[in-house]
Amino acid sequence: MTFLYNIFGYVLRELYELVDSYGLALILLTFLARLIMLPSSIKQQQGTAKMQRLQSKVRKIQQQYEGDQRKIQEETQALYSREGYNPMGSGCLPLLLQLPIIYGLIGVIYKPLTYVLNIPEDVVAKLTKVAETVLDISAKNNRTIELSIIGNIDKFKDYLSPEIFKTISDFDFEFLSMPLGETPSVKQFNILWIVPVLSFVSNLASSLFMYLRQRETNPAMAKNPSMGCMTFGMPLFSLFFTFQFPVGVGVYWIASSLIAFVQTVILNLIYSPKKTITRLMVDETVQRRSKEENIKRMVSATNKQKDRK
Repeated sequence: MTFLYNIFGYVLRELYELVDSYGLALILLTFLARLIMLPSSIKQQQGTAKMQRLQSKVRKIQQQYEGDQRKIQEETQALYSREGYNPMGSGCLPLLLQLPIIYGLIGVIYKPLTYVLNIPEDVVAKLTKVAETVLDISAKNNRTIELSIIGNIDKFKDYLSPEIFKTISDFDFEFLSMPLGETPSVKQFNILWIVPVLSFVSNLASSLFMYLRQRETNPAMAKNPSMGCMTFGMPLFSLFFTFQFPVGVGVYWIASSLIAFVQTVILNLIYSPKKTITRLMVDETVQRRSKEENIKRMVSATNKQKDRK
């Protein structure tokens, strides 16, 4: 993943120099990442609409061949083939394409010393080892060690050259008066609680919107108990998650949730299932008529050749 981290580290560094705020740079980087993933999100939206249009035909196949799962799968695949629908292309594949971006973002967020400030590797290794004593934490498998070092950089002054100490200490590692290297504590109520609360609210808004949309497009699925678990389970998970990691990770998590929510609402307005289905039907009608015209021309040309003979 080092290649990805270097790319995202460079972009985040440029954004930081532009806005002079690491928290704001994180939000802008998240926005850019979502912008890159926009084509796959549009494709997913269109795929969902197309799948909705095929639901009635799929149900007929399931009723016709009830009990014969193999036949149901064969006929369903044949239906998808005739309709030009690819479940992988509109579902799993776009999600898989997002993984490198997600991994790249999280890797950079966890290691700003290495990939944003470009601190030499040997210096970071030394700081990591010293942190076990100075901060009384284990550096082994600790992904947030660099965030903790930045948040407590004054304790490492004696272990750094003046130039590197100045580079790190001048790094604006606060956002809205919150140190991005500190982790909110359930036992201690303070300003850092804003992050878990906002994370919960943003994820709850997104989950409720998706649930209401599912009720509209697929009522049968909306009645599934698992939908209720997902609707409230994910926001609760995000609440727990942001109490376990530094504020910097929480800011990214909130920004990602809010941008994804706004994107979903906008795409639902532009590519609403009803509008998308209507467009698909118009496109299919045009294609069908075009094929019919081509067939007629071919038949006419063949008949003319026969008449000449």
